[in-house]
Amino acid sequence: MIEGTTRENQLSINLGFDDYSNGKDYKKRQSVFRVWKRLSSLQRSVICFVLLLGGISIIYIVSSVRKGHRGSYGGPSELSDFLDSKERQQMEQEKREYIQKMKRRHAAEQVNQIVKKNQENIRIKKGPPSRKKSEKEDKGLDRVQLPPYEKEGQLVRDERFPHGNEDEDNDRDDNVDGHLNLPPKTAGDDFVDQASDGPYDYFDPKRQFSEKQKAIQDAFKFAWKGYKQHAWGHDEYHPISKSHSEWFGVGLTIVDSVDTAIIMGLKDEYLEAREWVDKSLTFDKDKDVNLFEITIRALGGLLSAYHLTNDEVFKNKAKELGDRLLPCFKSPSNVPFSDVNLRTGHAHAPRWGPDSSTSEVTTIQLEFRDLSRITKDNRYEHAVDVVSEHVHKLPKKDGLVPIFINANTGSFRSSATITFGARGDSYYEYLLKQWIQTGKQKEYLKQDYVQAVEGIKTHLLKESEPSKLLYIGELLGGRSFSPKMDHLVCFMPGTLALGHQHGLPKDHMEIATKLAKTCYEMYNKMPTKLSPEIVYFNQAPGSSDDLIVKPLDAHNLLRPETVESLFYMYRFTQDKKYRDWGWQIFLAFMKYTKIEGAGFSSINNVKSPSNPGYKDKLESFFLAETLKYLFLLFSDDPKLIPLDKFVFNTEAHPLPIYSE
Repeated sequence: MIEGTTRENQLSINLGFDDYSNGKDYKKRQSVFRVWKRLSSLQRSVICFVLLLGGISIIYIVSSVRKGHRGSYGGPSELSDFLDSKERQQMEQEKREYIQKMKRRHAAEQVNQIVKKNQENIRIKKGPPSRKKSEKEDKGLDRVQLPPYEKEGQLVRDERFPHGNEDEDNDRDDNVDGHLNLPPKTAGDDFVDQASDGPYDYFDPKRQFSEKQKAIQDAFKFAWKGYKQHAWGHDEYHPISKSHSEWFGVGLTIVDSVDTAIIMGLKDEYLEAREWVDKSLTFDKDKDVNLFEITIRALGGLLSAYHLTNDEVFKNKAKELGDRLLPCFKSPSNVPFSDVNLRTGHAHAPRWGPDSSTSEVTTIQLEFRDLSRITKDNRYEHAVDVVSEHVHKLPKKDGLVPIFINANTGSFRSSATITFGARGDSYYEYLLKQWIQTGKQKEYLKQDYVQAVEGIKTHLLKESEPSKLLYIGELLGGRSFSPKMDHLVCFMPGTLALGHQHGLPKDHMEIATKLAKTCYEMYNKMPTKLSPEIVYFNQAPGSSDDLIVKPLDAHNLLRPETVESLFYMYRFTQDKKYRDWGWQIFLAFMKYTKIEGAGFSSINNVKSPSNPGYKDKLESFFLAETLKYLFLLFSDDPKLIPLDKFVFNTEAHPLPIYSE
């Protein structure tokens, strides 16, 4: 009600709000109308404006009072006054879900921005080249995994956030499933970890394998089944007699091949091995062991299994073994004794003589250095570094070394043979691989390796007649050339190719290509298509055959060196012929070394397909190395043991490359 008066009649003006309860009659309402008509246009406009302003003010006041109960994010709360309790709960639930969705999106954007920034700033050295596969070739190959930070719609926790992917309110629901999924970090900050691309799931049920990979998996499972049935927990398996024997008494076949089961994605076999290592493996043995053999097979196998699974069981067992091997280094020269008793710690030279093999004391460095990195205990790395530095300072023949060294004096036996075969081979292999493992920081290792390759070219590299097969011979007594080459030497094509991949001279790869062809022909020229242990190359012009195989050298021990080199050559060149050669070798193994219902056995005579003669022994390296390298040869998955992140020890156990 707004009332107005005039000086002349002081009449009350009713502006249209009838009040039937006050007894005012119709005549009075007519008088108000007459007064309104007497007002000027300006007066009427002012009154209408005042009424309009008052109405707006009333609406605003009422709305503000009700809005006092509005939530921060949801709709107007007055709506809930008209809903029953069930409907109100549903509305509140929808509101909470909307809030959490916004938070997750915000957290994911934060992580992705950080990851993208890190990937732009951190560039690990370029890995092996990859060949674009055709649609036909791609069928049946390993599946490439989802991006590491987005898998099936879930946000995987990033290790840069120690308390989760935090946003402003530190809400714990940043992960969709509420779980915090840290990728494994096992070797310190200097470890170029596979987790930088996301941890590889070796047991992913969606992994795909080619038909040839499946055949190699079946061969492994077949051998594993025979070993499990007749020799479980023992070092070596004899498939003909279905018996077993001990070398060190540490279940050598299991610890040597567990990482092969992992890489092949064989979960049942892996779990069997893991349980045995956890429950039954002990190194408290009153037994003399060879430092080199137990290091490359058992210590290397445990370390590799640890890096592939991040399971502390393998790490703890590796540390126990490393501690029991350290007494070997308590020699007058710090060059280790070749043998040690695992229980008493008594170390000594081998029973057959006063010297250690050169390859044996210089092929333990990868494993002991890795053990120091994962345990943060420098004793192991220090012990082997002293050995490497000592051998580096010794006089050599253009980088080539004799095959014997004395642990007491620290000197080479000057009259010993120089060879890239038995007792000398892996010295040269570990010069290169130590340099790679340590992030190329130890320059003297690279220099010694390059000098040794020059020594090969000067003293050992020859061609056979009539096919001009390139091979690496020996210097008997350090002086007289012999055209003898062990199958063991066939690691060199792969090693030379690996060095070239890391920037070493082009002619290293040219030599590797020719040597790989020679190693293949050592198989291809035999009636069984399997290589003998040792061959002699014909040097006489006009000879009809390049290879001479003596009766005592005609055996085949299921060795891995040639397929190892084929694996490297294919990785770096993508030349299909290396796969063709590898498949031919695998089929020969299946035809002549497989024992029905039992496993695989070494054979006596590769020149007699009708009667190869079984040696009744399955070497652990057939599972640890030969089948592993064959399986990897036929893999096109770039994330499966990438060679810019792993280096293989001489028993085919992949160990991580460090940044320093």
